[in-house]
Amino acid sequence: MPPVGNYGVHNYWGRLLMPLDSRHGISKGPPLRVILADDHVLLRHALATLLDSRPDVEVVAEAADGHEAIEATEQWHPDVVIMDVGMPRMNGIEATRQIHARFPATKIVILSAYGDTAVVGEALAAGACGFIIKRSDIEELGLALRLISTGNIYVSSELAAHMDVAEVTFAAKNNSQAPSGLTDREREVLQLIAEGHTMRVIAEMLVISVKTVEGHNSRIMAKIGAKNRADLVRYAIEAGLVRSEAPSRRA
Repeated sequence: MPPVGNYGVHNYWGRLLMPLDSRHGISKGPPLRVILADDHVLLRHALATLLDSRPDVEVVAEAADGHEAIEATEQWHPDVVIMDVGMPRMNGIEATRQIHARFPATKIVILSAYGDTAVVGEALAAGACGFIIKRSDIEELGLALRLISTGNIYVSSELAAHMDVAEVTFAAKNNSQAPSGLTDREREVLQLIAEGHTMRVIAEMLVISVKTVEGHNSRIMAKIGAKNRADLVRYAIEAGLVRSEAPSRRA
């Protein structure tokens, strides 16, 4: 972990704009209302405890997947959603895309173990205002939350030091492998198919009929030119809906 003095807010090109030591100069307003979305229960509860111990943060809800994060945002209208990337049912990138479109006043910061260029670009292109790696400390996360809530973009200094954030975001927005043409529901079904769920289980999870799921599957295959399930999985991985190392959840 880099020394605390190396943390701070960076512009899109990674230049240090405000070191962490300057955090006391940031104006303090009412506590930020935060939602935590992460499928790792122990980690989520531990982070909630740490954040609630801060006078400038109030955790109002927790979510175990992207779908729950959207529902919680609709209910609580938080200032910030802290979002993991690799979650079941709906991943954090897709949830970020939908929350950003439906609730533009809510800021989203990705908190992920993965800090590779592709994931950072996808997250910012989807509407996230920040990207923090999980090995960062609570002080950096707290600073990031306050800065993001006031309209800034924040990327962990460890990441910004070796990537052009503007370039990777632009590339992600123009990535021809993005699932363009798919509806929100179709992207959700595609992720579940790629995770290994059967049509019956997907229908139960989404509270729709098996026939409706099969209809979504047929339309997805037609839109992306897939011939079989393997093609769907490959496309979902390339589109960032699932990660190739994610374990299968076959029913």
